[in-house]
Amino acid sequence: MTIGVNYPSPVMVNGYACKNCTDVDYAKKHIDPAHPKDGPFGIDKADAKSANPPGRAPAVTFGGALASMAGPPSQGAMPPAATQGLRLDVSV
Repeated sequence: MTIGVNYPSPVMVNGYACKNCTDVDYAKKHIDPAHPKDGPFGIDKADAKSANPPGRAPAVTFGGALASMAGPPSQGAMPPAATQGLRLDVSV
């Protein structure tokens, strides 16, 4: 039995490029052979726990008139409550 023999060309298993039998076994378990310590589907990846890992920009950035609305609304940014039209008399 030969262990660690590389294939002549990489094979694809579950979307991962595998170079040997060990890589194929990892890929069958949905573990990236290039990063086996990340676990299946990368759930143990170090930056998977943070919403915006360092070195990555947010997916959406607002510009123009929406630039001031990029963060969560604060109390000062809320429009004043409507006072006109709150009462409606339907007793005719």
